[in-house]
Amino acid sequence: MRFSVFQVSRRGGREKNEDRMGYSYTRDAGLFALADGMGGHPEGEVAAQLALQTMSGMFQREATPALADPAKFLQEGILAGHLQLLAYAASKGMTDTPRTTLVACILQGNAAYWAHCGDSRLYLVRGDKLIARTRDHSYSELQEALGRSPAAGEHFNRNVLFTCLGSPGKPMVDTTGPMLLQDGDRLLLCSDGLWGTVSDEVITEQLVNLPIADAVPELVERALRNGGPRCDNVTVLAVEWEAGEDLTMGISTQSLSDDEFASTIQAAGAGEEDNPELDEAEIERSVREINEAIVRRSSKKTP
Repeated sequence: MRFSVFQVSRRGGREKNEDRMGYSYTRDAGLFALADGMGGHPEGEVAAQLALQTMSGMFQREATPALADPAKFLQEGILAGHLQLLAYAASKGMTDTPRTTLVACILQGNAAYWAHCGDSRLYLVRGDKLIARTRDHSYSELQEALGRSPAAGEHFNRNVLFTCLGSPGKPMVDTTGPMLLQDGDRLLLCSDGLWGTVSDEVITEQLVNLPIADAVPELVERALRNGGPRCDNVTVLAVEWEAGEDLTMGISTQSLSDDEFASTIQAAGAGEEDNPELDEAEIERSVREINEAIVRRSSKKTP
């Protein structure tokens, strides 16, 4: 399996960045995930981190080195994250549960599978076209999908979701796949801090015309500019599928053994189940080091 990956997370005009992202992979499968902790509820950053840790831990246990059923794994992984949030709130005696959105993608064989809960999105671009995008679990997008326009004086707030992880009811999870991949296909996972101020057309255009190592930072900067001083946090993770022999940038898993596993998602250590909050500077430094290493490998391979 061969892929390139690039990720950026920036705090906007918020007090803290409650977005989290990361990826894990074995020789035959890759997990890419992004979570956006929800404001208006406590410890959104904890919710996002717990959801990613839960799914990555399940991936490590079950991808040996491939998943038996990627679509089922995504459904169960997102639900497990939800249950982990309920357990965390109960253990703390919290009156309100931390909540988060989540979008996750599995690459395995020559196919992609993805699932989401909430309004964090996945885009799939092939050639010069956007061929797939997740549909937000928001009342505004639901009305649009039903072809219903707001009546006079009526307004649908895009920020109001009808499902998420950590909510009292069982979360709704939409799953897609398998989608057969072609060389050069690009998948982008993002929080609403990106798509809320940058159109689908611009996102597609940047992914079509620039390498992902250039497109992702450009999209993030554009979102921050468009959003102004009160801009939401912006988090983007992009993957380019490269099945051929010429891996120009990124990761080849072919040399991994059956039981090897790599991840940028920090696993829960001793005592972290009770206090999973991570230092944002450490997260940003880790992401920066990963991206710089990818760029260095790319420059070495360029003739």
